[in-house]
This record gives sequence, structure tokens and C-alpha cells, in this order.
Amino acid sequence: MNLTQARTKIISTLLLASSVMATPLLASESGETGTNTLYLQQCAACHGPDRLGGMGPALLPENLGRLKKAEAEKVIREGRPATQMAGYKDILNDQQIAALTDFIYQPPSHELKWGEAEIRNSQEVSHAAGSLPDEPAFEADMMNLFLVVEIGDHHVTLLDGDKMEPIHRFPSRFALHGGPKYSPDGRYVYFGSRDGWITKYDIYNLKVVAEVRAGINMRNIAVSADGNYVLAANYLPHSMVLFDAANLEMLDFIPVENDAGESSRVSAVYTAPPRSSFIAALKDIPEAWEITVENQKAKLRRMTTDTLLDDFFFDPGYQHLIGAARDGKHGVVIDLDTGKTTAELPLPGMPHLGSGITWEYEGRRVMATPHFRAGAISIIDMDTWEVIKTLETEGPGFFMRSHENSRYAWADVFFGPNADKVHIIDKQTLEIVKTLQPEPGKVAAHVEFDRHGEKLLLSIWDDDGAIIVYDADTLEEEKRIPMNKPSGKYNVWNKINYEEGTSH
Repeated sequence: MNLTQARTKIISTLLLASSVMATPLLASESGETGTNTLYLQQCAACHGPDRLGGMGPALLPENLGRLKKAEAEKVIREGRPATQMAGYKDILNDQQIAALTDFIYQPPSHELKWGEAEIRNSQEVSHAAGSLPDEPAFEADMMNLFLVVEIGDHHVTLLDGDKMEPIHRFPSRFALHGGPKYSPDGRYVYFGSRDGWITKYDIYNLKVVAEVRAGINMRNIAVSADGNYVLAANYLPHSMVLFDAANLEMLDFIPVENDAGESSRVSAVYTAPPRSSFIAALKDIPEAWEITVENQKAKLRRMTTDTLLDDFFFDPGYQHLIGAARDGKHGVVIDLDTGKTTAELPLPGMPHLGSGITWEYEGRRVMATPHFRAGAISIIDMDTWEVIKTLETEGPGFFMRSHENSRYAWADVFFGPNADKVHIIDKQTLEIVKTLQPEPGKVAAHVEFDRHGEKLLLSIWDDDGAIIVYDADTLEEEKRIPMNKPSGKYNVWNKINYEEGTSH
């Protein structure tokens, strides 16, 4: 679908919705039929009559998982600043707003389908490959740029990592998830949203190049080491989708199921550069898959696992996959060559292995991971796969970051009453040496270092938030850059070089 076709479709939907709205629903009407009519009157123009999304995001339980009902009701009533979502407090009464909120958190009665035809029809190419200048439209160290995701109003800020100043700010899709992925040269970035949209953005020219919708509810995306392919992992439908990275044309649709025909969500998919492959773990079937691309089609190698895997991590050589088991109490180590489980790890409370980091400690490689359900950080010897230390923290954590050139690792305590604090760990003593509280009462989370490991950014995760710049050696604050609920920050150099202190 080209841009003109997309606009025509949106206008047609708006005209249809306008005709429906000509007969407003009475407050006295109730029941599922009445609420469905109310949805069609007030919401379908932007969110689609089938709730799969349009100009606005999909309104399905799977897509609203991180938005509490009370927050959703507030958005319906008051709107969302800096978006096209207007408030309905002057149009709907409290009973109607509550009914709409309940409605969107219930599974739809109709079957949801998003297959090859729907994916192909959703593709929109704004700028064909090679049509934009190859020289950047601004001056900066292109390897020391950051992209900062602002989830408060769904924007992304491009930040100069030398000057620590914003270069450009642009709107994103709703609820970006899983971290943006860069092309190997750092020129392009690929965003994945929770409701299935993949956006290719040209950093040099500050323009969206192409978009496509891979699914209804998407877990994350990965870009191949050679930059030629993008692979999307979906929760709904149970599928993975392979795209040509140049223009996001669909190449292959991969139903995710075992030999018995049982289907599964995908826990995550990551690139394994030395193996020239993708690795995916399945959430509902005890399998991990290695995916290579031959003749622009996906070739699968299935590995049976001893447990269901919620998340995973690699050792630096991509010889082993370290997976978090569904029970939240242990992990497994899988040899990717043999597909066999070689070790089990005792872990206290749902490790966030996707945020794990590694470093050299006393001549050996160790990894560390925070936990969603326990106030602890596990430090693991990657030769023996033994937990050599468990650090007690002031609450369960989400993110952990460091850099090869830094002595310190930073870990937040995102969950619980102490979410406004962040721990700093000495990587050579394995001790917490400092605990910061940058903005009392506001969540402090997610660190990312610059390419040199000299400066780092920390988020104040609030609508009235900021990015705080710290000196990586002295640990002193240098400046604050106001932002709207900044979440992840992603440095070009660190991401394309798989720096040991950042996420995959």
C-alpha cells in the first residue's frame, strides 16, 4: 500500500465513522452490543472496527498488557498530549468511558487474522532504496549518536553523544518494544512496536524510509549481521516473519509450531553474528530455533529444550544460549552446536537475561543479571556456570549496563518502593559502591554509555522526566536534558559492535 492509498483508506474510515456517529449512543443503552456500537462510534476511525489498529494502536488485551485499566480510562477521558488522541470527557459520561475501558480489555468475539496478505498490504515505502543522499544532513560523530525513546508521548530523540545535545525529535509508533536495531553501518535504525509495526528510519536524512506491520502483537525484531534481513517475532499470531531490510518487503512467513502442530508465541529473537543466523526461543513449546536465510527463505534448525524459555542471553562467542526458565527460579545453558543443555543455574527470581552483561573478572569471564521478582543481582562464572556471588539490592531490577572501558556496572531497582534509586557496582570487587537517588519519588532506570565509556545517560522515567548525563569515572552528574518519560537509550557504536556492557 502506498502513501496515497493509505490516506484514502483512512479518509474512508473516517467518513464511515462520521456517519455512524450521526446517531449517538444513549447512556441508557448497555450490554455488549451497546458497548460495541459505542466503540464503532467513537474509536473505530483511528483504532479500526476490528480493534487491530489504524492511525491509533491496536486495542486488544495483549497489546494493552502494560497499561493499567485506570490509566486507559484516564486516556479516554482526558486524551494523550502531543498525539491525535483527544479526550472524550465532554462527549461521553463516566458510565460510557468505564464500559469502553472494560470492552477493550476483553478478547474480541471474532477471530483475529494477520497473515501474508495482510502483511504485504500494510507495507508502505516512503523513500526507495538509494533515493536519499548518502551524506548526513547534520554534523556529528555518527558512531556516538544516541536514540532516546520517549514513551510519554511516543517520540524518539536523536542525541549528539559528544555535545550531549538533541539533534532531532520525531514521532514513533505506539509502545515501541524490544529496543531499536541498527544496520551494521549505523545509518538506518529499525523500530518494532508492540502492535506489530516495523519502521525503518534513515538517521542520515532524518526520514522514515519504510513501514510494515508484521503482526498483531509483536515481541521484538532482529537485524541480520550482514544487514540484509529483518526478522520479526510475534505473540499474535504465533509466527515469525522475514523481511528484506532494504524496503521491508516480506520474504517469508513462518508459522511457529512443533511437529505435532502445537503453536507457540515467540519469547524473543536475536542475531548471532558469528553464526550468521538468528536464534529464537519459544514461550509455549520447549524449543529454541536457529534460523538461517537461504535463497531469501528461512531455514529452521530446531533444538529441544528442557524447559520453556522466557528470555535468553549469549556468551561472547555465541557458543552458548543462557535461558531463563518459565518457573522463574532457574536458568539453563544450551550448547548451540549440539542443542544440548549443558548446565543449570540456580537463580532467585525471574532473571532479566535480555539485560545481562559480561566482563572480565580475575582472568575469567563473568555475566551478571538483575531479577524481576527478587532484590538481587546474580554474578555467574561463564566457565563453570556457577553463581559466584548474589548481590542484595533494594528491590527487583529491570536493566543493568556497563562498558568495556568502565570500572562500574549500573543497575536499577525498577520494581518496588525504591524505584527512584540506582546501584553502582565495582566490577573488580563485585560490591555495590554507591547508591544514587537522582530524583526522589521518580523512577530512575536504564543506563547507556557513550561509545568511549566516558559518559553515560540515565533516565528519569516520568512524564516530567529527563535524561541525566554522568561522568563514568567520577560518577558525578553533569547535566539534565528534559524529556517526556524517556525509557531506553541506544548508542550506535555500542549496539552495532555488540559492546559487552549493553543489551543485545
